[in-house]
Amino acid sequence: MADARFEEGQERPLRLIARDSDDLKVISALVQDSVLGARDLSFSGRKRRFTLLLNRFRWEDRAAAQAAGRAFERVRAVLDFTDVTRVTHQGLDQRDADTVLSLLAVEFNANDATDPASPGRVQLIFAGDGVIALDVDCLDATLADVTRPYVAPSRRAPEHGPE
Repeated sequence: MADARFEEGQERPLRLIARDSDDLKVISALVQDSVLGARDLSFSGRKRRFTLLLNRFRWEDRAAAQAAGRAFERVRAVLDFTDVTRVTHQGLDQRDADTVLSLLAVEFNANDATDPASPGRVQLIFAGDGVIALDVDCLDATLADVTRPYVAPSRRAPEHGPE
């Protein structure tokens, strides 16, 4: 009996958990250039949960798609934060449910070491200077793909020019 090879592995939907800022950097890289509608944001104060339903570009598949000469893919994914005590936003028009948002990054600033009761803050940074800030008692985020991948409508990978 031979050992299993990497090439025999099956591709599965992503399901990642972030409990510290390093974990969240991985999730941030995977959700970069995700698009969503304003109606795809949800906050439940009673459950202390903030959720985004994303159309995520499959960065983890980009090189394989290029090598195979096939179209790039997106997948619907849920990005969920628990232990959220407060949500604020800047530069986003919540009244327009048809607004399309492009998520650029997710960042975390830990609690103030001199005041352990102060919350940490997750920032969801969108194109066009929009930001949603989540005050959290602790960092607890989950990214989970919820559909099969589909061909990216643009058939291209997002591009980022020099900064």
